[in-house]
Amino acid sequence: MESFFTLYLKLFFMMTPFFVLSLFLTMSKHLTWVEKKSVIFKMAIAVTVGSLAFLLFGKYIFTLFGITLDAFKIGAGTVLFLSALDMIRSDSEIPTTDSKKGTRDFAIVPLAIPSAVGPGMIGILMVIGAETSAPINILWVVLSLLAAVISLVAVLLLSNKIQDLLGRQGLEILPKITGLFVSAIGAQIVFSGIQGFLL
Repeated sequence: MESFFTLYLKLFFMMTPFFVLSLFLTMSKHLTWVEKKSVIFKMAIAVTVGSLAFLLFGKYIFTLFGITLDAFKIGAGTVLFLSALDMIRSDSEIPTTDSKKGTRDFAIVPLAIPSAVGPGMIGILMVIGAETSAPINILWVVLSLLAAVISLVAVLLLSNKIQDLLGRQGLEILPKITGLFVSAIGAQIVFSGIQGFLL
């Protein structure tokens, strides 16, 4: 079982916090501070509930569809690696809306899903859930997940200060750096699946 800090870092980076930050800054520019806080906490609830569902019930999906853990590792790691490449190479604009009414509706989609809880995050949660059986280990993972969500909330609450500190160019570079870490995690999952399949 990985240490709390290792699990926390892995889950935090899987939430692509700096991409979520860029998305939040763009889509919340017409909102008041109270409305921004409401969006952040709605997103946090959606991320927590969605992540826990995939973590705790992912193993039953394996059983239902007859998927082996090693096969899923290879598939999930590949999707994760490709998602990371998109983060590194992407120069596309983040979706925006000029409607003040519309900006209040982005907490769950696209901020929580699929930005924070995307295919890569779903894959790694299902792998961790399938590999973890002891209640104390499951509790360890849940606490790591909650710590990662709290950190994401903190990043968004400090979004204006981070934007002032880093500037627009800095915010464009950070998701690419996150992509490098995510690609390494994806490659590790693929290699682990191949190793388990061959042995």
